[in-house]
Amino acid sequence: MAEAAAVKKKKPGIREVIRALGNRKALYMLLFGFASGLPLSLFLGTLYAWLTEAEVELETMGVFSLIGLAYAFQFLWSPLIDKVNIPGFAKLGKRKQWMVPAQILLGIILVALSFSNPTDSNMGWFSLLAGIGALASATQDIAINAWRIDVADEVATLDMLSTIYQMGYRFAALVGGAGGLIIAARIGWPQTYLWMGAVLLLIGIAGLFAPDRKTGDVEDGLAEDELMLSLRRKGELRPDIRAKALAVVGLLWAGAIGVVLTFMYMSLAFAPEDRPNPTDFTLGWGPWIIVATVVIPALIAGWLASQKERGENVLAEDAPAVGGRAFAMDHLYRALVMPLVEFVGRMGWSLVLILSLVLTYRICDAIWGTFAYPFYLGELAYTNDEVAFASKFFGVFAIILGLALGGYMLTVIGRMATLTIGALLAALTNLLYADMAVGGQRMQAASDAIGFTRLIEFLAPFGSEGLARLTFTIMWENLAIGIAGAAFVAWLSSIVSKKYSAVQYALLSSLTLLVGTLGRGALGKMIEDRGYFDVFVFTTLIGFLAVALCIAEWIRVKRFGARSGVVTPDAAELVSTEPEAIAGEPVAATREAPR
Repeated sequence: MAEAAAVKKKKPGIREVIRALGNRKALYMLLFGFASGLPLSLFLGTLYAWLTEAEVELETMGVFSLIGLAYAFQFLWSPLIDKVNIPGFAKLGKRKQWMVPAQILLGIILVALSFSNPTDSNMGWFSLLAGIGALASATQDIAINAWRIDVADEVATLDMLSTIYQMGYRFAALVGGAGGLIIAARIGWPQTYLWMGAVLLLIGIAGLFAPDRKTGDVEDGLAEDELMLSLRRKGELRPDIRAKALAVVGLLWAGAIGVVLTFMYMSLAFAPEDRPNPTDFTLGWGPWIIVATVVIPALIAGWLASQKERGENVLAEDAPAVGGRAFAMDHLYRALVMPLVEFVGRMGWSLVLILSLVLTYRICDAIWGTFAYPFYLGELAYTNDEVAFASKFFGVFAIILGLALGGYMLTVIGRMATLTIGALLAALTNLLYADMAVGGQRMQAASDAIGFTRLIEFLAPFGSEGLARLTFTIMWENLAIGIAGAAFVAWLSSIVSKKYSAVQYALLSSLTLLVGTLGRGALGKMIEDRGYFDVFVFTTLIGFLAVALCIAEWIRVKRFGARSGVVTPDAAELVSTEPEAIAGEPVAATREAPR
């Protein structure tokens, strides 16, 4: 209790923020965040601009939409990052053995792309390079998320590392997106990708010296081989029960992977007119893939956890250690099923609240982001240059500022308070867009009142009279997104177990794909029937639901933080032990078009 009292008495502030930013881990986190965001911009953004200038046919360019699948379904191979060591690289560390090779491979691929000529006749090689690069990029994202959770400590905290990661990520989006276009206009696309590749190569080399857990480190006092033996001790589930659960989960995961691979094969091998539509695939199959790999396995995990808690279907005495097929089955069980069993068993019925919050916290951005550009360009009739200035330049810096503010709030008022405030601000900013949908008079008046309009007229003399109110609206919303994003990623990372960080984080963050996929069609229909104003009011109400769930989760953390194994700044007075899970931009929720 003395340690808990000391934690409670300590008032974090600007000194702690500065001290954390000067930490070696924070510097590497910034580099890794940049390495995570840069490939996404280069493969899914500026690459299309290069192909357009090279006069590649639109049907051929459509193949490149497959690249996005690597990011959308990266959780399918997340168990490999948690449980498989790469021969020859394992000495680098548990996470670096995946991160560093991926970063160096990405650098090599970007350099190779710079020496390639993207023409219709050469697109096979070009597509292969880009596809491998997207897989490497998604893989490093999984490893980076797990690395952040593993290395966080009392100085380089979970909250701070999560915020710094997103800063690096957002800055990379600016460099690889708008920056890439500007650089290419002056030195050409090949040279631009050559320089970007060199940057990733340097980050990969620098990553060799980053701190990391050693492979085979003890977990909960047990080394890896001892953990395998622990599955056969008294009180653990019977091998036949585990085998049945593994068979069902394994078949579901194999089916999901088979569906994705089949789609990729058809898209690459079939004639353009016979290729499946990537958007239709994501809308039609995306939710079912999530159900097969997340929802049903979670229900199975809940049943297994309840069986073990009740003492049913468990070993009455220690079973002898076995090898061969049974040993391999135990490995697969630990990789595919145990992450969910651990999570469901630790959270219990609180899982319902947690999943509800995961599904709703960023729902406004996940759904509405698809319609951002149609709203700006079509409904409001702004030009491409004006939207680029407001969202790509000014908006990105506003998000970075919001992330910095969110990181500071995390250290001062705590994770749950920041999470709740971020949800409230994100919801309220939808009302700013509601005003824009009916003319934006209030936004214009507010912009004029504080002198913001004059600033925009100075910075962007090319813009129309209404550019100031658009930029003003995007600025406030992106500030809110930055605060909410910093808090959400920190919270999401805090509820996963360090033992299964790669799998649990990837699975939880993938749920945002489910929300976006299911909601976009309905929202698009609502826009056609009711107009943008009603949609923004509706998304505000959804945001208020997230606020209510945040308050409920805050209460849960206060009351049951110690039982769940999670320690937050808000629950520090409850526990005096080291938290099991520390440190985590859910993937899907932060990859839409910026508003």
